[in-house]
Amino acid sequence: MPRFKLPMTNASSSLGKTGALVLFSGGQDSTTTLAWALDRYAQVETIGFDYGQRHVIELEQREVVLDKIRAAYPDWAAKLGDDHMLDLTDLGRISETSLTRDAEIAFTEEGLPSTFVPGRNLLFFTYAAAIAFRRGLTVLVGGMCETDYSGYPDCRDTTLKSLQASLNLGMDRAFVIETPLMWIDKAQTWAMAHALGGDTLTHIIRDDTHTCYLGDRQTSHPWGKGCGTCPACELRAAGWDTWKAHIL
Repeated sequence: MPRFKLPMTNASSSLGKTGALVLFSGGQDSTTTLAWALDRYAQVETIGFDYGQRHVIELEQREVVLDKIRAAYPDWAAKLGDDHMLDLTDLGRISETSLTRDAEIAFTEEGLPSTFVPGRNLLFFTYAAAIAFRRGLTVLVGGMCETDYSGYPDCRDTTLKSLQASLNLGMDRAFVIETPLMWIDKAQTWAMAHALGGDTLTHIIRDDTHTCYLGDRQTSHPWGKGCGTCPACELRAAGWDTWKAHIL
């Protein structure tokens, strides 16, 4: 039976740092990443973005998830600081993707899914770095993954390493971008969440996080709520099934 192992982080020295800012959307990946940061850092803040996303319901779920984590994990609650929400709706207006308007989800002629929002993660980390600069935080944490993802180029490890170098040069700071999910799949992401927070965290992620691109929170599945057919739902469901098959 395969064993799920937690991955090595991007920077092994990061455990000595005290402050982290987590890109937190309210989805499965960002919630697992938040738990990962709370397990490691003495001070953790979160940042979210309203970019006109079609599944804007995820912004409502952010608050639900944060409240439940604070209630369930007193030690983490003591570390969890301010939550920052930024308005980037201009990004949605100029991108014209199926993630920011009512359009069919498909692959473009370039081979990218139509849900790709150009520059999204580049902007997210740049704004996050600006806030981290002011708040005295040195670690930026994101839930990007290159193993089990939709092919977005701004989720790639090489992209984020390059961005880290540019941010450090442009702000004269030594930021570290951490991506603890980069080299694991969705089944291992479920396993990581369980290893970090047990059944309680797994249930919070299953019941309260939002992944579905279509914003469906009416249809229930063993792995959570969503349409069940969009790429995000399919990845989440497949990961749940694989993880469950290996732990039963």
